[in-house]
Amino acid sequence: MQTAESSTEESVFEVRKLEISDKDKGFVDLLQQLTVCGAISNEAFDARFHELAKCGDDHLICVIEDKDLGKIVATGSVFIEKKFIRNCGKVGHVEDVVVDSSVRGKKLGKKVIEFLSDYARGIGCYKVILDCSVDNVPFYERCGFKQKEVQMVKYFI
Repeated sequence: MQTAESSTEESVFEVRKLEISDKDKGFVDLLQQLTVCGAISNEAFDARFHELAKCGDDHLICVIEDKDLGKIVATGSVFIEKKFIRNCGKVGHVEDVVVDSSVRGKKLGKKVIEFLSDYARGIGCYKVILDCSVDNVPFYERCGFKQKEVQMVKYFI
């Protein structure tokens, strides 16, 4: 049963694709709550936005905007890997999921994961995968993911 408060929150938080104007709504500041991001000029942001737009359906950045505040409060992305295995199947890679510390606990992270997963399923991916910290495993398990294999990384900078 949905309460009046939860339906109000539903209308306040809009889940949608990233728009170029979202830089001015705190998108980059939000990413800094996830990892090192640094200052990004308007020119650099615009160039990267347009570069990603050229990827078409193969890359999607989702945001949740608090419509009352005009602020981006959650985000995540999925990029699509095209494979030869699984009959030339596709895999969605979920990345950069973060919810603003001021609104955690409102299930916005789950909304981001559902949006990205539904998108990947809708364009024919046979699975979505992600890497996360051990601390975040319970969250992703609640979103329907299960632990599998081991993550490895090699940094170049």
